[in-house]
Amino acid sequence: MVDATPAGSVPSAYNNTGYPIPDWLNKGDNAWQMTAATLVGMQSVPGLVVLYGSIVKKKWAINSAFMAFYAFAAVLICWVIWAYKMSFGEKLIPIWGKAGTVWGYKTLQAQATLPATTTVDVSFEAPFYPMATMIYFQFVFAAITLILLAGSVLGRMNFIAWMLFVPLWVTFSYSIGAFSLWGGGFLFQWGVIDYSGGYVIHLSSGVAGFTSAYWVGPRLTADRERFPPNNVLLMLAGAGLLWLGWAGFNGGDPYAANVDSSIAVINTNVCAAMSLLTWTILDVIFFGKPSVIGAVQGMITGLVCITPAAGVVQGWAAMIMGILSGSIPWYTMMIVHKRSRILRHVDDTLGVFHTHAVAGSLGGICTGLFAQRNLANYFLSRLNEQGAFYGGHSGGRQFAKQLCGALFIIAWNLVVTSIILNVIRLVVPLRMSEENLLIGDDAVHGEEAYALWGDGEKYDITKHGTSEYDDTQHGLGSLNVRPHVPAPNSGPSAAPNVEL
Repeated sequence: MVDATPAGSVPSAYNNTGYPIPDWLNKGDNAWQMTAATLVGMQSVPGLVVLYGSIVKKKWAINSAFMAFYAFAAVLICWVIWAYKMSFGEKLIPIWGKAGTVWGYKTLQAQATLPATTTVDVSFEAPFYPMATMIYFQFVFAAITLILLAGSVLGRMNFIAWMLFVPLWVTFSYSIGAFSLWGGGFLFQWGVIDYSGGYVIHLSSGVAGFTSAYWVGPRLTADRERFPPNNVLLMLAGAGLLWLGWAGFNGGDPYAANVDSSIAVINTNVCAAMSLLTWTILDVIFFGKPSVIGAVQGMITGLVCITPAAGVVQGWAAMIMGILSGSIPWYTMMIVHKRSRILRHVDDTLGVFHTHAVAGSLGGICTGLFAQRNLANYFLSRLNEQGAFYGGHSGGRQFAKQLCGALFIIAWNLVVTSIILNVIRLVVPLRMSEENLLIGDDAVHGEEAYALWGDGEKYDITKHGTSEYDDTQHGLGSLNVRPHVPAPNSGPSAAPNVEL
């Protein structure tokens, strides 16, 4: 085929296609940013929906998956009505933006901008794609934060209370952290590094999750003592979506398809792999067996730890961070947790405190150690800052900034999450009733995850008498239910229901 494009002209694919194309639109940046956002969205739906529904006891599979599914939808509605501008709009106070809607076509088609992010060193360059892309990209981060938080209260939180908690927490907690560190707030202006959410997402969800677990209360004793995954293979599938989705999580935060985006992606995978291997080796050394659940936890702590540093550290630093994230959270979960009265008292279902709060704060501190100046200049609001490992006055200063940023996020989430939950408990109970806790999904939602016998319906012996059920063709053997013979002076209420 002969190329008919005149020399020096733009290929037809990049020309006007029937509607105005602004000069600032970069199709490559826009395509990558939307792809990155979709990858992060898939970490939640279906990633964490599948992981949560599989890693819990069978009777809580639907409830756990639905908590994630609901949060994803609820956060989006809050985001476009008021929460996006509170997180990334014009400054109202140093920790909060002015609330407002972002659903008008003029807003969505305008060039993306973060109006409060100009500093004394750097004037934020507007990305080369529309606001619609930026709003979508930032939404999926807000959504996954609530879903990660949910991991601390699986298996007992009243679903109505969860429905109220999600919009309140995204409004009064998430938006504060996002604006303070990313949207132009005081920590952003000061130069605290949180490349992609080690503080805004992981530290906040870990601390708020632990706080929520305290106020909601524990699971039933039987559930705490024995809580086996109902499907380990599906759990691994959800974990795999989480891992690969992290390419968008960290690779999208330079807001462009640039060199720093590529560095962030490779650092992310190196740290996750090293952390998984470290956790697995420790399991073998101390417990004699490699744990699949342990490997997933190690993968997660590695991904969390590298998140605040992904694009500002070198590859060797990412590997060191992987070793630290596979060992320090392992130690806090396996050793410290068993010795601490506070940690044992609070029923953090999936150990979100260890996998996200500990790993997130560790990542932020390591950022203060290993941030490399040239890489940091791609991202930082203040120029020529570097980690303490490289020495100099700026190195120690950056390390101190990282500590202060972590303390602010911890304190805010402890206080605000407690206030939100205590307000909600005035309206509805935070914890399910004992009856619902005993039964699980069928009591809470009227649905069950698996139809293990026939069609999964309940068989009432008092109504149907003898039942012959044979499913040998499916490898389940046969189940014969004998006629019910009432005990003397007993009524129909004495007859049990047998679930087939």
